[in-house]
Amino acid sequence: MVRKVLMCGNEALAEAAIMAGCRFYAGYPITPQNEIPAYMSKHMPEAGGVFMQSESELAAINMVFGSSLTGMRAMTSSSSPGISLKQEGISYIAACELPAIIVNIMRGGPGLGNIGPSQSDYFQAVKGGGHGDYHMIVIAPASCQEIADLTMLSFDLADKYRMPVMILGDGILGQMMEPVEFKAVAKSEIKKDWILDGCKGRKPRVIKSLILKEAELEEFNLKLQKKYDQIKNEEQRCEVLYGDDSEIMLVAYGTPSRICRSVVENLRKKGKKAGMIRPITLWPFPEREFKKLAKNVKSFLVVEMSCGQMIEDVKLAIDCAKPVHFYGRAGGEIPSEDGIIKAIENING
Repeated sequence: MVRKVLMCGNEALAEAAIMAGCRFYAGYPITPQNEIPAYMSKHMPEAGGVFMQSESELAAINMVFGSSLTGMRAMTSSSSPGISLKQEGISYIAACELPAIIVNIMRGGPGLGNIGPSQSDYFQAVKGGGHGDYHMIVIAPASCQEIADLTMLSFDLADKYRMPVMILGDGILGQMMEPVEFKAVAKSEIKKDWILDGCKGRKPRVIKSLILKEAELEEFNLKLQKKYDQIKNEEQRCEVLYGDDSEIMLVAYGTPSRICRSVVENLRKKGKKAGMIRPITLWPFPEREFKKLAKNVKSFLVVEMSCGQMIEDVKLAIDCAKPVHFYGRAGGEIPSEDGIIKAIENING
């Protein structure tokens, strides 16, 4: 059965999570993601799940930690400063190889900043904001429909690889309203033979991150890296517009990608050979597609609601084979079509 409803991005995410089988949610209020806990507080009990408004962000991530240990699909959400407080717990979840969904609807920073939309948490998300050699899969939707679809995918990826997955949005995506189709979800066939549910006549199971012997901890880290290499090989996702003949390729994710799409289409009408690549997975970064594009395009322009955090991943993906330029806005400001076009004109000089 397919349902189509008008919802804001935050509500679409929450509904998709419930449809995907999320039965535990813990969170603490912070703008601009408050519609998620508000929706969960009403609808999670109706689905037979548990909603917890925790006393802090630290408590929320550790509640998700405990819930995931039992095999339950679990999620938390917050915005930039709140995600910072969750970093220690995220590192523990990654170290214990537990599936969990962490949602960050980004706002302006650093510090408390403001409640305007931003993308300045990119480094924190893709480089591992907590301690240790770990990664999260980081997924960046660009519409309310994609928020719903990718939320459902995120739960499957978290279970498949036994690791945290972050859904990285921004204040605009969380607040704007669009029609969303919700499709029936196939039940996950992934067997969780590692959960802590009482021995019941079987051998005890132990899930921990404390490994005191250096050789054993190194062996565990190498095991994680092998899994991360598999994810890099199998889970790179992106969208490319006009990749065959573009001379300049815009690079953007989330809200700026919607603006860049309009810029590209308008330039195309004027005979300008512009294109766009939109990373959907920020980790793993879609390196293969970038390498392909770098063979033909003359330059790349990264457009971001930050001071330029994605630039280095673009440069690394193309081995610095072509010039990489930047146009961005910070502090809750949004890139404009005119600003992007002017940046392109300056590059073409």
